[in-house]
Order: sequence, then C-alpha cells, then structure tokens
Amino acid sequence: MSRTSSRTSGPPPTLADVAERAGVSRQTVSNAVNNPDLLRADTLLRVQQAIADLGYLPNRAARNLRTRASHLIGLRIQAAQEGTANATMDRFVHSLVETSREAGYHVLLFTGDPTDPLSGYEDLLRSTAVDAFVVTDTYLGNPQAEWLDGRRAPFVAFGRPWENSEATHAWVDVDGAAGCESATRHLLAKGHERIAWIGWRKDSRIGEDRRAGWHRAMKEAGLPTSGLASRVEDTVASGREASEVLLDEAAPTAFVCASDTLAMGVLHTLGLRGLRVGDDVAVVGFDDSQVAQVVRPGLSSVRQPLEDVAIEVVTALEGLLGRPRVAQQGVLLTPSLVVRDSSGPDRS
Repeated sequence: MSRTSSRTSGPPPTLADVAERAGVSRQTVSNAVNNPDLLRADTLLRVQQAIADLGYLPNRAARNLRTRASHLIGLRIQAAQEGTANATMDRFVHSLVETSREAGYHVLLFTGDPTDPLSGYEDLLRSTAVDAFVVTDTYLGNPQAEWLDGRRAPFVAFGRPWENSEATHAWVDVDGAAGCESATRHLLAKGHERIAWIGWRKDSRIGEDRRAGWHRAMKEAGLPTSGLASRVEDTVASGREASEVLLDEAAPTAFVCASDTLAMGVLHTLGLRGLRVGDDVAVVGFDDSQVAQVVRPGLSSVRQPLEDVAIEVVTALEGLLGRPRVAQQGVLLTPSLVVRDSSGPDRS
C-alpha cells in the first residue's frame, strides 16, 4: 500500500517540523538533505521517513545560496545546417533534458558567436550560473575541452578527445566505425560486392572513423575499395553529385553513407536515373533521422543510442559534481542498424 503524507492541510511543513518528527536536530535534517553521507544509515532513514510522512520539500533556492549550486547544466547549441537531414542534436538535447531532470538538474541552452567556439562559456563560468557543461563539438581543432579543463570547470563531452589520446576528462561517444562496419556487412550478406562509400572531408575525425568501418568490412571480405570512396561536404547536393560520379566511374551496386543527408543525395540520383532504390542499388545512411523513417521506400540507417548517451553523460556529471568527486572514464557505445526497404532483397 502506498504511503501518503500525514499533513493534508495548513501551512507547508518546515525543517523544524521534520526535526521534531524524527527526534533529531535541525542540522541533522539539513545534513540529510544536503550531505547524507555524513549521517549514520539508521539516522538518515529516520529523517527520510519523516520527510516522506510530512511531505516536506526542501527550499532549493536557499540550499543553492548555501552550496553555491545552481543545478543547471550549460549546453551550447548551434543553428541547424541548411541543406541537411541531420536532427541528431534535437534527439540528444531532448534526451539530455529528460535525464537531467530525473537527476535533479535542468539544462540551460545558450548560443554564441558562430565563428568563436568559446563564445558564451566565459560569461557563464564567471557568473557561476551553471554547475557544469556538456560539450558536443569535439571536432578537429575545437578548443572547448582544453579551455574548460584548464579552468578546472566540470564538463562532460559528447564525443571523443580526437586530438589528445591522453586526455583525462569524461566523455561519451558512439562507435561510428562499428556502425558503418555493421552496415557494410549487412550489404555483403545480401550479396553485394561493389559497395561504395560517401563520407566527409578528410579533416573530419568522425567521418574518417565511420569510413574505417566500411573499409575494414570490405578488406575482411577480400573485396577492393579502390575508386569506390568519395569525401564531400555533408549536404544533399554533395551526396547527389558524389553518387553520380561513382555510378559512372565505379558502377557500385550499393552505397554506405556517413550520414542520412548524403544518403538522401544518393536517393535523388537514383530517382533521376530511373534506378529502383533497393532493387537496383541499395543505400544505407547513418543517424536514423526522421527523414530516413518517412522517405519512400524507407532508408536503412545506423541509429545512434542517444538516449543511452544522455544517461551516461548525466551519470558522469553526477560523479563530477558529487562529494567526494568521482573521476569518470570514457564510454564508447555501440549503435544499431535499422533495416528498411532501401537495403533491397538478397542478391545471392
């Protein structure tokens, strides 16, 4: 049977009411709320029981003044890139907000000068408006992680420290190589041997990591990759142009793409040439965007476990903000392949 508060009317219960109910001092109740590790297990249980019975809600604003904690997590967001189908950040932000709320935190979204990756951080750090940051831009040359680390500001990165293998900050990432290897093996199992790759420019560590998965699967199958790869910008137009060249020069029967945006460009090319998606040429994207789910005939795509990423990020944040502080290690999560009709039938 569920327990309900014994107080049904009148003013809300106070800390003094809880102390009297539990037979402890006010300081003990305060410790139970703010520093429970200082109390004996039986004392903590007694205070928690009194809090539950009375329906006592700690004054978070007052507690924040004492502990200098805002219970806010800062996350800088960028404007969506035009000409793409990428909505990964939308999914991640929603999952992060939900998971943070369950842990007692809220996410403060902020923007900055698009040409300055550090814009917005210093103001929030100086004003102590947030307790920690989540960094999402870990691409080549981005200084955010190093800058925050140098100022001893708590943060967790969604993305590996690509440039610094000795970095000690907490991070969570998705194994893009494993995802693209899985996509390529999926097409190999259907009987394809001429599988082309369309990815991002060589200075994209994420793009090169995903390309490595395609390359590994092809090599392990004893199949050639020469002339079957293209590196372009992440736009639908770039995917369309790259697939036109590859079809003319390499005659692939399938494509694996670094993003759903590039895969959409391939679908456009196939449509313009009167080729049937899946039946004539198979296509697999990456990110399992909403576009992949609704476009005809349905785009097979590698899905990132963004809900799990958010959980791991918040777990790491709790460790960094807890007392005592708990050092966190990097976490690499494995994506899954969502198969739709663009994979086509077995060719063997």
